[in-house]
Amino acid sequence: MSDDRRDDWTQGPELSRTEAERRRATGAPRDGEPASADTVRLAEVQMMDRWVGGVLAEQRRSRRWKIFFRLLFALIVIAGLCLSAYAMFLAQGDGGSASRRHLGVVEVNGPIDANGQANAERIIEGLQRAWRDPGADAVVLHVNSPGGSPVQSQRVYDEIRYLEAQGDKPILAVIEDIGASGAYYMASAADRIYASPASLVGSIGVISAGFGLEHAIDKIGVERRVFTAGDNKAFMDPFSQISPGQREFWQSVLDTTHRQFIDAVKAGRGDRLSDDPELFSGLVWTGEQAKSLGLVDDIANLEQLSRARLGEVSLEDYTPSLDPWSLFSNKLTSAAAHWLGLDSAASPVRYQLP
Repeated sequence: MSDDRRDDWTQGPELSRTEAERRRATGAPRDGEPASADTVRLAEVQMMDRWVGGVLAEQRRSRRWKIFFRLLFALIVIAGLCLSAYAMFLAQGDGGSASRRHLGVVEVNGPIDANGQANAERIIEGLQRAWRDPGADAVVLHVNSPGGSPVQSQRVYDEIRYLEAQGDKPILAVIEDIGASGAYYMASAADRIYASPASLVGSIGVISAGFGLEHAIDKIGVERRVFTAGDNKAFMDPFSQISPGQREFWQSVLDTTHRQFIDAVKAGRGDRLSDDPELFSGLVWTGEQAKSLGLVDDIANLEQLSRARLGEVSLEDYTPSLDPWSLFSNKLTSAAAHWLGLDSAASPVRYQLP
């Protein structure tokens, strides 16, 4: 063994024999000696190798997550398509399958809104199905709604009046817990309206609600920046003040919509309405009170009506089915809007209870 080698591992406790042998094997310089070019290059290569290995490992992890999320998205899409196909299959079988005489029921359940389950397109389709079925003794609009969109209510009202002019099959309305505002607008087109004694009926009025928050943002030091073309474009912005002229204009919009509501109810109910001055004030009455005011024709529920007309309870639902995915998303959106205090409706003007 040479003196140089012996010195490598006999220098004392600072350098062990194992360390000295490692240095000789790797070509590492002795303490105090400058590193050779080959040693530096080797160290750089090793460092680069570790860095490249780390990058490749991170890319592999990233690819695995991308693959996972792509598969998850594909499964969601496939599930949605399957649910939609199933709903279409159910919809094709809705109504028209009963051979015995029955009442063709169309449900109006919940707030009336273009994006909700009680929308005009769905209700009108149900009315047309029941109307076309020769086994349906009568078409029954089964109402359980506080009202909602004026346009959706008007569309259903107009369709009922149109169908009534096409033949002699009666179209009836039965109010369950509540048939108020826009829901009563629809029902007033029916040949006859029925309600339970404790049903809530009426609310012939218009509402548009919001908040004025202009002073709130001043207190917390927030500046609202809105850019418009048109002096009144942002007059309904809750963070801006409303002028007396704008307030008067918006009231005229509500008054016009209210007049349309009143005219429709008068056309549908005719001389059955009483001359009570509060009839069109927006008040809501029980079914028993509504009968005395001429808002309903008789006290009866759906089963009682069926027995009175057919001698038995014979009901067929013609309401188009909602696919489960749409039903879930609608309920989730409505619940979120309710808890956040937001109005999810398309129009700020509502035939609806507050």
